[in-house]
Amino acid sequence: MAKINTQHSYPGTHRLSVRTADEDIERIENGFIRTHSLCEDTSSELQRVISVEGGHLSGSQTSSFTGRGAMARLSRFVVSLRSWATRHLHHEDQRPDSFLERIRGPELIEVSSRQSNIRSFLGIRERPGGKTGNIDKTNNMLYSKKEEKKEVKEEKKEEKKEEKKEEKKDDKKDDKKKEEKKKEIFVIDPSSNMYYNWLTIIAAPVFYNWCMLVCRACFDELQIDHIKVWLFLDYCSDVIYVFDMFVRFRTGFLEQGLLVQDEKKLRDHYTKTVQFKLDVMSLLPTDLAYLKVGLNYPELRFNRLLRISRLFEFFDRTETRTNYPNMFRIGNLVLYILIIIHWNACIYFAISKLIGFGTDSWVYPNVSIPEYGRLSRKYIYSLYWSTLTLTTIGETPPPVKDEEYLFVVIDFLVGVLIFATIVGNVGSMISNMNASRAEFQAKVDSIKQYMHFRKVTKDLEARVIKWFDYLWTNKKTVDEKEVLKNLPDKLKAEIAINVHLDTLKKVRIFQDCEAGLLIELVLKLKPTVFSPGDYICKKGDIGREMYIIKEGKLAVVADDGITQFVVLSDGSYFGEISILNIKGSKSGNRRTANIRSIGYSDLFCLSKDDLMEALTEYPEAKKALEEKGRQILMKDNLIDEEAAKAGADPKDLEEKVERLETALDTLQTRFARLLAEFSSSQQKVKQRLARVETRVKKYGSGTLSVGEAEAEKPEEQKNN
Repeated sequence: MAKINTQHSYPGTHRLSVRTADEDIERIENGFIRTHSLCEDTSSELQRVISVEGGHLSGSQTSSFTGRGAMARLSRFVVSLRSWATRHLHHEDQRPDSFLERIRGPELIEVSSRQSNIRSFLGIRERPGGKTGNIDKTNNMLYSKKEEKKEVKEEKKEEKKEEKKEEKKDDKKDDKKKEEKKKEIFVIDPSSNMYYNWLTIIAAPVFYNWCMLVCRACFDELQIDHIKVWLFLDYCSDVIYVFDMFVRFRTGFLEQGLLVQDEKKLRDHYTKTVQFKLDVMSLLPTDLAYLKVGLNYPELRFNRLLRISRLFEFFDRTETRTNYPNMFRIGNLVLYILIIIHWNACIYFAISKLIGFGTDSWVYPNVSIPEYGRLSRKYIYSLYWSTLTLTTIGETPPPVKDEEYLFVVIDFLVGVLIFATIVGNVGSMISNMNASRAEFQAKVDSIKQYMHFRKVTKDLEARVIKWFDYLWTNKKTVDEKEVLKNLPDKLKAEIAINVHLDTLKKVRIFQDCEAGLLIELVLKLKPTVFSPGDYICKKGDIGREMYIIKEGKLAVVADDGITQFVVLSDGSYFGEISILNIKGSKSGNRRTANIRSIGYSDLFCLSKDDLMEALTEYPEAKKALEEKGRQILMKDNLIDEEAAKAGADPKDLEEKVERLETALDTLQTRFARLLAEFSSSQQKVKQRLARVETRVKKYGSGTLSVGEAEAEKPEEQKNN
């Protein structure tokens, strides 16, 4: 048996290169280890040696481990073992380990398996403090790097998710906005003209049903002779009723001062009301019973009378819109009276038909008599009987049977209660219509009594009476402040602007003023009426107000009162300079002309105090007005420039001093009140402290019982 010589059979050039553990560890520490396992490297080296040795061997020599090719055969055997071990280890690594995947992850599992293969190949045992610690450090570094990469990936994923969520939220918001836009449906404002016009339409079928249904049910001829007309009108009214329910569903209402336009809210608001139930009941198809009982029973449609609220609403809206509310109220009451009489007449005829026509003196006469067989006579006779009974005027045939007595008693009670109420309302309406006249007449009577008591001349008394007559004839007796006192300030300002702003803008000094100042001044304008021959102002009078002519003519006259220099007409004004109190004015605050009313004149008056009160909030406007007034005086050469350039006017200083004195007096009064309150409260505190001291001396540091404290409360009240 040949010996195996490793030196000859395995030359140095083809010697198996096996790495030491130290070299591999150093390469692992430096980060140069390859991703494939060490077993794969070793098997590749062995395969290279086998390929080199196999080239020199024959087929017979490769069948045993002896001879020249023994090393190659041994190498093949080792390679096969290594390949089997690698496949076995790889198969074990591929087994799922749920715990390892959850905690360490699949990548870390591969790394750990490779490290174990390296250790098993190199035969290295883990020792404390040895080189295996460096491998563990490397493993930790690799693990931390991979964790960082995972964290970065997770952060990116979270950012993407957040972006997607934000996009979804934006999409949802857009969808909500679109839905809100879609939800904005057609809504009818209850205060609009469209709603009032619809009330006018729906009131017609309601009134038709209330008047004609009972009449058709009681008078058979009326129903039978015009059956086609009634069916047409009935079903037309039903169609309007259906449309009215749709209008109810689209009628808006105010929520926090805003008109609700959400379909669901409108629907819920209407369906929760009692009126919805009545409307549904009024549309129940009760007339389907026509198919069984015939068309001569219009009383089957009495449920249509439940829409009476629409008629009342129409009357209320019309009363607020009309310019003659008192006349409308009277007409409305008359209509109610006629409807009550109409229903009572129909019921009387129905009772007569039920008892039997002509059976006694109380019921309707026998219809077989031609005179009483006509439809018009039947209705008019019943209406006449109903009017006499309800108004208790005139005599009617007395009842005979018990049911007749009962009906008459009910009629009398209804007539007394209803007509007493109606007559009372009519009386109050008529008195309200004459309230303004009565009030005005009371003022005139009081003035007449005063003039008679003071023995005023007949001429002056006649002038006063004529002045009152002019006011009443031209409807100028209304006190604007009294009428507008219940309105808020904004609405008062708007009304005043609408009425007086154009007149105020005609004044030169107010043409370029701020809008806020003009509004303040408009609210302070007072209408005044002068009779013929009255002096509005005289030369030398102190000017405390300015005037704007609204209607009438005024004349600037001489001292004799006859000679006329200028005639002022509508839109003219005077006295604006005197109320500005301009420094250096030669005339001061005195009037420079006599102005007299030619006929009846309607003027607006603005007092100096009201102007100055308004200008306190507008100091720049005050300066501008004074400058305009100064320019006007300079044009007319009515200003002393030296006095204007001089210091403050002594009169102004006096006025300021007076104002300061008044303010000081007010402060002193308030201080005295506060001092009195302080002294009284201090006295009460002293008394309480004295009581506490006495209690402490009497009972010691302990507290008093509840009963003793309550007993001492009345004493404190008496002392106070």
